[in-house]
Amino acid sequence: MPGPAVGADPGPAARGLVRTAVAPVHAPRSVLAAGGSGRPRPVLVAGVDVGGTKTSAALVGPDGAVGPVVTVPTPVSGGPAAVLAAVAGAVRALGGEPAAVGVGSAGVIDPVRGAVVSATEAMPGWAGTELRSGLEQLLGVPVAVDNDVHAHALGEAWTGAARGARCVLLVAVGTGVGGSLLIEGRVHHGARRVAGHLGHLAVPEATGLPCTCGGTGHVEAVAAGPALHAAYRRAGGSPDVADLRAVAALAADGDALASAVLATGARALGRAVGGLANVLDPDLVLIGGGVSHCGPPWWEPLRAAFAAELLPPLAELPLTPCALGTTAALVGAAGLAWHGLR
Repeated sequence: MPGPAVGADPGPAARGLVRTAVAPVHAPRSVLAAGGSGRPRPVLVAGVDVGGTKTSAALVGPDGAVGPVVTVPTPVSGGPAAVLAAVAGAVRALGGEPAAVGVGSAGVIDPVRGAVVSATEAMPGWAGTELRSGLEQLLGVPVAVDNDVHAHALGEAWTGAARGARCVLLVAVGTGVGGSLLIEGRVHHGARRVAGHLGHLAVPEATGLPCTCGGTGHVEAVAAGPALHAAYRRAGGSPDVADLRAVAALAADGDALASAVLATGARALGRAVGGLANVLDPDLVLIGGGVSHCGPPWWEPLRAAFAAELLPPLAELPLTPCALGTTAALVGAAGLAWHGLR
């Protein structure tokens, strides 16, 4: 049955969890199972988004509709076993009986093996984790896994801004800069499962700046959220401006320094993505992540730099905001689970 209503007591295991109401699940009559009372109940799957700071889960119907979202802290300091236990707890707290679980996780994920190939220090010890088999043991249902940005792209392709597109490039700009390429609805993972790391394209604006990968001069070092805030501070911005959201608010009010910092990062990203579009020739390019909420002072230089980089046949290539917001990876992960059931 669907998860408990927003505001209902979810029981001891789920008290203290954060719930966000989104569209209710409506399963078609063709996807029903007999309930304990003899009445039919919808068959649902759970979608899970595992990040370095929080983990979210929701029941998702076969039409991609999302039920109430449960969010818990990701206990990275406790190691992989604690993270897997938190994921399983979030799924159980949904209050339903999912037929399968799909997981989008931070890190480089091998979806065939169901394992984490590599991960950053944001999740210590996460590399090498047998994500699929570990969760199957805890939950007793089939589990499908992939990278969280790939899950984001799959969600947008299923019910969001990329619905019906054959070739999609998604760019996620937040704490880092990541990407995903979908071809005929399938993720292009690459030979070593690392495809999509477009934050590590070199750009002149980042010359000499250290990147989280250990290199220097990559677009992530000038265009990601922490990089933009650091650039504002380096340029003499007030130390009272605590984060990127505050920088964006200043830019929206016409502050010259804040606007210049956002524009520099946006132009660097726009050129990098435009050059990549020349190589890939997608139907559309989607932009998502927290930085994409910085408003016109960010979007306008991004679009201008992107358009200036495109070859003439790509002049009309759409550069489009993502549509699903924070539920995109949940929807895409759930799609993986539905695919496994079929």
